[in-house]
Amino acid sequence: MLTGSTTSAEDPRLVLTAQFASTPRGARLARRMSVRRMEEWGYPPASDTSCAVALVVGELTANAVQHGRVMGHDFRLRLDLDEASAMVRIEVSDAATAKRPPSAPPSSYPEGESGRGLLLVDVLAARWGWTPRHPMGKTVWAEVST
Repeated sequence: MLTGSTTSAEDPRLVLTAQFASTPRGARLARRMSVRRMEEWGYPPASDTSCAVALVVGELTANAVQHGRVMGHDFRLRLDLDEASAMVRIEVSDAATAKRPPSAPPSSYPEGESGRGLLLVDVLAARWGWTPRHPMGKTVWAEVST
């Protein structure tokens, strides 16, 4: 499910909202769609902004699939480009209420094969966090400077 971008003279923001299956393929499609949309909004795929958004979307959607998957529920991606504040807000919502991300990224996992995603998000985003979603689930968000 996809809803398009919106903008108006009063609100100089561009928005993408889409729903994906909670699978690795869904996470991959969400990342690809975000790169295409950033290009439509004037940020070429090789630009720093587009690359940062793609990496953050990739990490947050992979986490939604791996840690937030609830059988029969999809995850939702929302990109919100606010040109006035020069920020892209990335939101990934999943249906898992019990599994919540840490309040800060882990310090390091030098020997592990995973666990570095939130470290990457922390470096690329101006700020990030999460909020509960009602009636179930959570939204993990990050804001990337343009």
